[in-house]
Amino acid sequence: MLIPKRVKYRKMHRGRRQGIATRGATVAFGDFGLQAMEAAWMSNRQIEAARRAMTRHVKRGGQIWIRVFPDKSITKKPAETRMGSGKGNPEGWIAVIKPGRVLFEKEAMKLAAAKLPIKTRFVSAADGGGPR
Repeated sequence: MLIPKRVKYRKMHRGRRQGIATRGATVAFGDFGLQAMEAAWMSNRQIEAARRAMTRHVKRGGQIWIRVFPDKSITKKPAETRMGSGKGNPEGWIAVIKPGRVLFEKEAMKLAAAKLPIKTRFVSAADGGGPR
């Protein structure tokens, strides 16, 4: 699964998921891509499930590019813990996805789209692959 090798700070602010993707919004490497239509936090497990679905379908027939990386840590406090006493311990890693972001590039996108928690659309390098 995708996780950072090392980070400067273990715990991060939650942030806001506003606006559209300005970077990574066009098809850069392959011919086709899967573009996000809504904002979400995508976990490293969800990215891995989509990658597995695509690689099983293509069977060594081409290359797949993963255009997102889970670089934000998510913390969680233990169950039945009283309020206060600081922020919880890091539990997993997520990628912040904004509308217009290209997630993967290659064919077999329909299988990958079923594994993701957001609405997506199929874009190609011929039509620019940018947000509408």
